[in-house]
Amino acid sequence: MSRAARSTSRSRRANPPRNHINVFYSPEDKAFIADVPDLKYCSAHGPTPEDAVREVMIAIDLWIESAKAKGRSVPKPRYRPAIYAAAS
Repeated sequence: MSRAARSTSRSRRANPPRNHINVFYSPEDKAFIADVPDLKYCSAHGPTPEDAVREVMIAIDLWIESAKAKGRSVPKPRYRPAIYAAAS
């Protein structure tokens, strides 16, 4: 499946991801990075924060799809930044 086809099919997802996504600018990469702490090595980048998040949402779907295909467990979303933990 082409990247464009994956992007189109994934944009119609019924349930948006519940995983926390960190977004930050990397001067070294000259791009915005979107990182998913719950999913080891799951990240993406883009020229804008919105592009990075759009790409990481595709990466989340592919990460989960790959884990399931290999019979590996998919961790439940659990990461919460300290600011949210303090408010609970």
